[in-house]
Amino acid sequence: MTAVIEHPPVETRSAAVESEAEEHYPRRWLGLIAILAATLLNLLDATIVNVAAPSIRIELGGSATTIQWLAAGYTLALAVGLLTGGRLGDMFGRKRVMIVGLIGFLVTSLLCGVAGSIETLLIGRVAQGLFAAIMVPQCFGLIRDLFGRELGKAYAAFGPLIGVATIAGPIVAGLLVDADLFGTGWRSIFLMNLPLGAVALALGIWILPSGSPIEGMTLDLRGALIAGAGMSLLLYPLVEGRELGWPWWSLAMLIASVPVLGLFALDQVRRSRTGRTALIEMSVFAKRSYTSGIGFVMVFFGGITGFSLAIGMFLQLGLGFSPLKASLTMAPWALGAFLGSGASAALAPKLGRKVLHLGLLGMTVGLVALFFQFGSTEAPAPLAFTPALLVYGLGMGLIFVPLFGIIVGDLEDHEVGSASGLLESFQQGAAALGVAGIGSIFFGRFAIGDGEGAALSAAQTITGVAIALTAVSFAVVFGLPKQANQQH
Repeated sequence: MTAVIEHPPVETRSAAVESEAEEHYPRRWLGLIAILAATLLNLLDATIVNVAAPSIRIELGGSATTIQWLAAGYTLALAVGLLTGGRLGDMFGRKRVMIVGLIGFLVTSLLCGVAGSIETLLIGRVAQGLFAAIMVPQCFGLIRDLFGRELGKAYAAFGPLIGVATIAGPIVAGLLVDADLFGTGWRSIFLMNLPLGAVALALGIWILPSGSPIEGMTLDLRGALIAGAGMSLLLYPLVEGRELGWPWWSLAMLIASVPVLGLFALDQVRRSRTGRTALIEMSVFAKRSYTSGIGFVMVFFGGITGFSLAIGMFLQLGLGFSPLKASLTMAPWALGAFLGSGASAALAPKLGRKVLHLGLLGMTVGLVALFFQFGSTEAPAPLAFTPALLVYGLGMGLIFVPLFGIIVGDLEDHEVGSASGLLESFQQGAAALGVAGIGSIFFGRFAIGDGEGAALSAAQTITGVAIALTAVSFAVVFGLPKQANQQH
């Protein structure tokens, strides 16, 4: 494939990075804290409204669809913007772009925290997602620049972080809403970003390497607009269609999303063939391991994100739990994810992709247990959910640490950077689809005020959907490499 920018040989580039990291970045572990803090901000905010949404709805109004959009608006904006965000780092330098994204994220967090209407809050959430899309893609390259040959040690810290943060958002939200610090209520879930972001900003400016922009790199604005249009056409009717009775225009939008996304793919191929900068490296799709990895990410992350939202709504709107009680009920899920991530770090080098199958089996066991619990005529006591959620979290945590290395196992060195950004974009898009799809199924079987019996039935339905998605994920794993490529 023709490329505008000829990268230096990977061996030379890696050696230079390693030497620079050793000689010039003795405080690189502090730099990693800045990167981890920025990553944590994104991971938490992707799910943090799940528990706080009912409290937001009481104060600011809005429908059940609005609750879904508080989460889906963020993840959709992030998914669309990630492709452009990665290229901005190449054009202007990773540190500079990350700092701009972080500042914007903090400003929009403040906007969300002081929002006086549901419309202002929704605008703030979308803006948060866009600035996160500028910030997040810079993290991989900055870690590589800081650590050189110690890259593996740095990434070992990401597994438990991702494992906890994926489910910790609702728990943190419940604790903050119940604590009602200084009378802020649900607003504290956004205002808490300010001190954490200030630490990331200070350390980032002080320690992170500036890096050099890639000369000749341009921004594929047309590709970004086409991708955004295609994703919007796909997601909007999934969120709005059920509540409005699936009007003709919602089905028309779903159908129209297919050719628009196809047009985006063709546009990227044409740009690459003519030597112009494209948003994505199309050559990665020739690798079976990568295409299987995209399939796995779409099904897996779509399932767990949508299931997390629906369970949070079930506990509060269906069973009448307070935000704190709902958070404590879901805490075993987060604990399991943390413990599973730690165990996976030790098991993955020996078992390879078998760890993914082991994790999916654990998730299935937990989901089956929940399925039968939701089938009872009366809601079980909160502690009764603990074993199933703990086992589900353990299985989920086993998957996070080795996943990325396994998916990129068959890629060439020059493809890994572009492939990692694209993979995260698919992950965020899957999260948005999961929130829309599973959320629509849940609210299609349960309306606010229907009572405990209807809530249990709806929870059992979405648990069945989660079991099916986990089974599909299990099958897709067979398309991945048996071991992660240790060169990366």
